[in-house]
Amino acid sequence: MVSAIHWTENSTRQSADWHSMNAAPLPRRTVVADDRMKANDAYRQACEGTALLWRGDFHNARQLLQAMSRRIDRTSPRLTMSARESFHLNRRSSGHRARVLGKLLVLLNDDYTLALRRAPDVRQACLEAYGPPEGPTAVSLRELLGVIGARQWRLKGVDVPALGARIHPHYGVFAPVRGEYVDLVAHTPLPPAVRHRPATSTAFDLGTGTGVLAAVLAHRGVGHVVATDISPRALSCARENVQRLGLTDRIEVSDQGLFPEGRAHLVVCNPPWLPARPTGPLEQGVYDPDSTMLHSFLAGLSARLRPGGEGWLVLSDLAEHFGLRKRRHLLDSIRTAQLHVVDKIDTKPRHPRAKDTADPLHTARSAETTSLWRLVPAP
Repeated sequence: MVSAIHWTENSTRQSADWHSMNAAPLPRRTVVADDRMKANDAYRQACEGTALLWRGDFHNARQLLQAMSRRIDRTSPRLTMSARESFHLNRRSSGHRARVLGKLLVLLNDDYTLALRRAPDVRQACLEAYGPPEGPTAVSLRELLGVIGARQWRLKGVDVPALGARIHPHYGVFAPVRGEYVDLVAHTPLPPAVRHRPATSTAFDLGTGTGVLAAVLAHRGVGHVVATDISPRALSCARENVQRLGLTDRIEVSDQGLFPEGRAHLVVCNPPWLPARPTGPLEQGVYDPDSTMLHSFLAGLSARLRPGGEGWLVLSDLAEHFGLRKRRHLLDSIRTAQLHVVDKIDTKPRHPRAKDTADPLHTARSAETTSLWRLVPAP
């Protein structure tokens, strides 16, 4: 049964379906707001749990959202404790921000039009993110702005120098904006079985996302790449990128689970880097509860490698700097899976947040190293 919000407008009781990509709970109370709403009043009501259904100018709504965000910043605690405590406090602070700013709502009509003054045409963006419309729907303005931004990412794409082409991410699929992990896969020497007979070699790309690593492997000459993911959004995104790059004869996008059937000369996995619980589907590319995907990859790797094959684990040590995982735990997991480390290739982050001293987690981010672990079955 679809949840719905209810409000009174012009002395009439009205309702609309409630939609939240991050599974935010149904607002307890909804009132109508417009250009007369003051930022202090909006912030107070949102903190109290009241949703504000916006009926004014679209650009004024964006300004109100920014004003509410500034009020949250004034009350945010300074993170001067341990890295682990700072991480968890930052997560709680981010959750509070999402709850408060998520209370400013807009109404999408049954064709995804937005009936507000100076509102952009959001129909195609919503269709790509939400699927076919099923009636009037209330969404948070914050989420809708993310949907609009995702549409622009999808149109423009992300330049991937290792491919000499662009990858086009879909809404809810982790975009390859961090080039470190892509470059590691692009430049690490291939296993001899692949290097000597590339046309007949096979590789698996587990948790493919946009399909960028599968495309890099094909670009390097691997004859057949099987890319897997458990997310329908990712599978659709990867298929579109593979087709756009003209690699449909080399890359098979599969929904068989983490590991496809058969064995490969090379198995690549870039699991979510932080062992924490995501707050919703959109965070599943970043957070992996209990490192489930990491451990599944390690446990199943030996049985899926051809003789002379390698597994490549691409992993940041950010979890170690946050105190969420110790290096010895990773090494113990590798040994338990009866795997041997042939080599580890490291690279430092190049993304802007690593240099942002205003980031409350800057110390950990600036010390981060991303590594490609070359793994083979233990002798």
